[in-house]
Amino acid sequence: MRPTRIVPIGVALLAVIAISLAVGLGGKPAASLPRMPEAYLGMFAAPSPQSYAGVTAFTATTGVSPSVVLYYSGWLEAFKTSFAAAAVKHDAVPLVQIDPNHISLGAIVAGQYDAYLRSYATSVRAFGARVILSFGHEMNGTWYSWGCGHTSPAVFVAAWRHIVTVFRQQGADNVTWMWTVNVMRKRGNIPSPAPWWPGSSYVNWVGIDGYYTKPSWAFAPLFGPTIKAVRALTIDPILISETGVTPAAGQPDKIADLFAGVHAYGLLGFVWFDVRGWRLSSPAAIAAYRQGANTYKRPAL
Repeated sequence: MRPTRIVPIGVALLAVIAISLAVGLGGKPAASLPRMPEAYLGMFAAPSPQSYAGVTAFTATTGVSPSVVLYYSGWLEAFKTSFAAAAVKHDAVPLVQIDPNHISLGAIVAGQYDAYLRSYATSVRAFGARVILSFGHEMNGTWYSWGCGHTSPAVFVAAWRHIVTVFRQQGADNVTWMWTVNVMRKRGNIPSPAPWWPGSSYVNWVGIDGYYTKPSWAFAPLFGPTIKAVRALTIDPILISETGVTPAAGQPDKIADLFAGVHAYGLLGFVWFDVRGWRLSSPAAIAAYRQGANTYKRPAL
């Protein structure tokens, strides 16, 4: 979601060490998989996935080639192989947020969409390269039909597990399953994501979505409480899976804070939402992003 957030936290050494030891894709040991880049700097830009032009324009503007490119997929939409292939051609990993808008998750659990899931999984398997998949993101918020107050956490968990199981049955072992939550916020009634946790056997990475909308906001108060809540559930690697800064919040300073926070907490990286009011809006903001990208490395472990 693109607003809200809050509160501080430190990061445990165990969590940072765990990232270096964590299981990679599809439950396989990281040593058996292609080496991960030192930092994932991703982005989303329209009109993805209809065209790669937005990603190309962002790269031309910033001088930074993203290592993850995000697109959103409606339920029953096919895997966008051509867009994913363009990402791989540019040395990036495709990340797909699959949104089951106004779909009964109970029907997913009951197997009513298994033909679609098998078809999607077969396409991903045939694609062959690494694909990051997420389902029903920001479920601890209230703004989506699959989210808090609309669909029970138990049904969400059952649907998540069913989807992962179908993909595994189809041999789609090139998938990284990323469970994506929204940052917690007391005033916004956005609770801990814990009730929606599917279990470590069904998740490879955790994504956290959060945005800077005020000049006073900083990484630790914005993301720290949610990182702490996630670390109570799992030591899986964490990616800031959707983020941005409004111009009114002070983009150059907040972009520097974003890079510093990701580094300090030992996270995988972040995905910049370069759309509408979140777009890099000034030469200073672009320079801050370029500077952060040129110097950012994951912590030495």
